[in-house]
Amino acid sequence: MRVVIAPDSFKGTVTAGGAARALADGWRSVRPDDRLVLRPMADGGEGTLAAVAAAHPGAVLIRVGGCTGPDGRPVDGEYALLPDGTAVVELATVSGLPLMAEPAPLTATTRGTGELVAAALDQGARRLVVALGGSASTDGGTGLLAGLGLSVLDADGVPLPDGGGALRRAHRIDRGRFRAAPRDGVDLLTDVGNPLLGPDGAAAVYGPQKGAGPADVERLERGLTRLVELLGGDPDQPGAGAAGGTAYGLTAAWGAVVTPGAAAVAELLRLDEALADADLVITGEGRYDATSLLGKVVGEVVGRAERAGVGARIVAGESDEDVAVTLTRLAGSSVTARQDAPRWLHAAGAVLAREAG
Repeated sequence: MRVVIAPDSFKGTVTAGGAARALADGWRSVRPDDRLVLRPMADGGEGTLAAVAAAHPGAVLIRVGGCTGPDGRPVDGEYALLPDGTAVVELATVSGLPLMAEPAPLTATTRGTGELVAAALDQGARRLVVALGGSASTDGGTGLLAGLGLSVLDADGVPLPDGGGALRRAHRIDRGRFRAAPRDGVDLLTDVGNPLLGPDGAAAVYGPQKGAGPADVERLERGLTRLVELLGGDPDQPGAGAAGGTAYGLTAAWGAVVTPGAAAVAELLRLDEALADADLVITGEGRYDATSLLGKVVGEVVGRAERAGVGARIVAGESDEDVAVTLTRLAGSSVTARQDAPRWLHAAGAVLAREAG
């Protein structure tokens, strides 16, 4: 058999790459002669950079030292440069919430991601793909844009400090040193469809997850509203609120295109090509439920398998649905499954191999 293994990460327990390897090892323990093709997936958040780089043998991972972290401390980042000139940047690697010593909802910045993008442009990138999941900030992408030369000025012509908390004092945008977008365009990968503003927007929905209290949310909302007045663009576009409004900032200032993350990653991984002569595809995620088929990795993989006429099996950490092989059931409890997810993914791979005959 030819089997494609294309899981998402099992959040908090194992990466997508680790899950794919464990499932493959389990399968090989039963059917060692089958041909396995590993395509660990992502949806534009955690793991996107690793998944894309792994699927492109000619990709070069380029480290960039001394980037501005979300709380201003220096961090090292990296991006992938693909053979066709596409640079893949994962925002969370330099601007992610886990990099914060403590939440700072009003001052956290995306500047480091802008510095990564600038480095990719300096390296000759002709196209840019930015994975937007996991941000620490609600700055409308102004930190990122500042890393590319754009300035947001106050009434005295002084650049505002980083962070969404200062944006309500914005008076003018200076594009004099702002870099041009790469010639082949900019795609933004996200798995959320929130607008920038309002009760479903970046500040109201995601601000509290980044430490914002009610007064902070109101201040951030006012700042983002002011940014729209100066920068233009479409704050109501689905996905504009992704990464604290970074998607809005890049669409308004650079003409970037918001793309559903799982579908875009599948294209970057050439998943359809891998499925073309496959007998089976295995996908999975930490929790499988009714929403898993709606724009997430599992739904994207299953949908593409159906169009290719390939059978699909689902492995999940836990699920109330009968269609999935669950690690919880194999391990006896969710606690045991989480303690050693690779072991139980190995067991799941072996189960699926035995069922295949």
